[in-house]
Amino acid sequence: SRAALSEARASGKPVFVWFTADWCVTCKVNESVAIEREAVRDAFAAAGVVTMVGDWTVRDEAITAFLTEQGVAGVPLYLWYAPGASAPQQLPQVFTQDLLIDLADQSPGKPPPVPSAAGLD
Repeated sequence: SRAALSEARASGKPVFVWFTADWCVTCKVNESVAIEREAVRDAFAAAGVVTMVGDWTVRDEAITAFLTEQGVAGVPLYLWYAPGASAPQQLPQVFTQDLLIDLADQSPGKPPPVPSAAGLD
């Protein structure tokens, strides 16, 4: 919902929103090869990314209106809201997990990596 999106954005955390449908082949491929990968889940968790999914399988009117506002006629639609940004970054319709990991890694406020103890003996 718009209220949930507003609340997520107000948290100061990055927000990744994707709109999908059961019948959308491109959506399912992106979910399989990028969005639902362990490396992406780990990067999102480390950066505190809030994820939201809009399911357009039954052509929900509220989602249709939101898609139209974003300048698209249907799914897939992927949006990245950086903390403090006035508008989302619209991601390509087809992408790899590297794009999502890079976005998470560039998030402001992400804690720095813990240095490795290897080679310190």
